[in-house]
Amino acid sequence: MNRRLHSTMTMAAGAVLLIAALSLSGAENRAFVIRDAKVYTLSSAGTLERASVVVADGKIVDVGTNVRVPAGAQVIQGKGLEVYPGMVNAWSTIGLTEIPSVEVTVDTTEQGDYKPHIEAFRAIHVESEHIPVARVNGITASISAPAGGVISGQAVLMHLAGWTIDEMAILRSAGTVINFPSLGAGGGRGAGGGGAPAGQARGQAFAEQRREYERRVKELAEWFERARHYDRALQANPAMKRDRVLEALVPVVKGERMVLLRAESARDIRNAVEFAKKEKLKFVIVGGRDAVQAADVLKKENVGVILGSIYTLPTREDDPYDARYTVPAQLAKAGVKFALTSPSPSDTRNLPYEAGMAVAWGLPREEALKAVTLYPAELLGVADRLGSIEKGKIADLVVTDGDLLELKTQVKNVFIAGRNISLDSKHTRLYQEYIARP
Repeated sequence: MNRRLHSTMTMAAGAVLLIAALSLSGAENRAFVIRDAKVYTLSSAGTLERASVVVADGKIVDVGTNVRVPAGAQVIQGKGLEVYPGMVNAWSTIGLTEIPSVEVTVDTTEQGDYKPHIEAFRAIHVESEHIPVARVNGITASISAPAGGVISGQAVLMHLAGWTIDEMAILRSAGTVINFPSLGAGGGRGAGGGGAPAGQARGQAFAEQRREYERRVKELAEWFERARHYDRALQANPAMKRDRVLEALVPVVKGERMVLLRAESARDIRNAVEFAKKEKLKFVIVGGRDAVQAADVLKKENVGVILGSIYTLPTREDDPYDARYTVPAQLAKAGVKFALTSPSPSDTRNLPYEAGMAVAWGLPREEALKAVTLYPAELLGVADRLGSIEKGKIADLVVTDGDLLELKTQVKNVFIAGRNISLDSKHTRLYQEYIARP
């Protein structure tokens, strides 16, 4: 081919691609308005009938019954529809776990007990099939957390849409995961569990458990003290040799990075709160199976809880059958702030039904909505960007034909950072494939 002709064709092709890219970019950032819908702002504005939400450049520009629509904005008719903030799943391993029984598809755990430098951010598989399945049901953001050991590493808070994890990440380090040592049966290192130890009635058995517990708590405290010494040494001599592990703990001991402190039994929760306060940590309890029994301490110390799934059988034989279902209502009554979660990657899509179950067992509906939107955003320190429909916040929105928390409700649109996300997923593809089966 003639070299000049080849060059001309290459330039022309490049121009076409550039124009296409600019067109896509323009479409993506184009202003739009959802008009005449019922809008659950979950802010001080409350629920607005026949209201509009105006979005431009990925942000909420205005919301109300009398808003100015930018010239050229796309209009989405919302009559008969409802608009909610995108839901935030505050605990999961989505993007780190694909098929739990297939080891090579699980990337949650590294070797060692103390790994504060490990970042889940670096291991996220953005093409995970669980991500589109979750987002088409209204979950627009999720924590993905490492596991194992005493200090598991750093969790990432990410949008559930994007080409790369850099594009998806809201907080590259949303918090350091610490499995607080358990004083109870099955409470081995990193278990994050609790419960009465086998043979607790035998004094010697409990004394041994107590010594092991105290040893592990002391070991954890020593790591924090080493990090403080390291920070002071680095301040005195910036040229000193760096220690990646201790350096990752410095923001934790300085109260600059959230600690996601895993504890389940009431005794473990009380011990964890006491320890974290003593160490001056910025923290939230994760798991909280028996949080109701520790609600007095949680309320007094103003400590929030990221609950595990309430779709779980009672732990103890003498628990009532609805022990887990009623936890959210009891915590709300006690004045303890909490977030509801659906931790399993394959079940993340069930987050609205976790909230729906809590409503069925006594939690006020608006509190349930906030427990999957505003409250997780507040507990994770991103309520200035997520969790409610307010001017200036990221446009994470869900449009439905009914109550978001009901199984029969259909999601009509999902907007993540102002982008209208495809509702296609592995579930919808398989549905279409099998419904068309001859």
